Amino acid sequence: MEVLTVLVDIAFVALGVVAVLSGGAVFVVDSMARATYALAVSFVAVGVQVLFLQQSYVGVVVILMMVMEMAVMAVYMVMFMGMNPALMPMSMVHSNRTAVATAVLTFLLLAAGILVVDWPARRGSPPRDVTEALGEALMGPQMLVMAVISPVMVATIVAGVVLAAPRTRYDRFGDDLRQRPPDDPQPGGVGR
Repeated sequence: MEVLTVLVDIAFVALGVVAVLSGGAVFVVDSMARATYALAVSFVAVGVQVLFLQQSYVGVVVILMMVMEMAVMAVYMVMFMGMNPALMPMSMVHSNRTAVATAVLTFLLLAAGILVVDWPARRGSPPRDVTEALGEALMGPQMLVMAVISPVMVATIVAGVVLAAPRTRYDRFGDDLRQRPPDDPQPGGVGR
């Protein structure tokens, strides 16, 4: 049992290192697409850490939400940005010295706050179902609203992708997808 605990501790620390390094990679890589995927890796590592804390629902939601958000962001970058700058080299940091100074100052201020603040003693006992209590604290009376908004947001994303594509495979291959050769506006491509 102790060996398993040690392995879990090592995995938890390793995931923390992965989260920090991939979060830092967001500001080091030279394209927006790479930065997006680095951020996704960081959030997935944090989501797995939350799973290790036995918060299954919250961990799975973090992982699914961040993977979907980053995937949609990458798709929209490639789809809507002319000349595809999402894949071209560029700086992810603007006002580099100011940003670094602000980040260091903020970190020092927050770290000092952790050490200086007189934390209150616990009052009462923890709730029976911590996940339910967390969901209630985060969402409160808006739970129904979020349950309705979520499918609307997904439908909006799908509609945006559909409307953004001027020609679909049905335009190229016909209604039954059997038209050969396809009606391509630009001849050529892979295998032809």
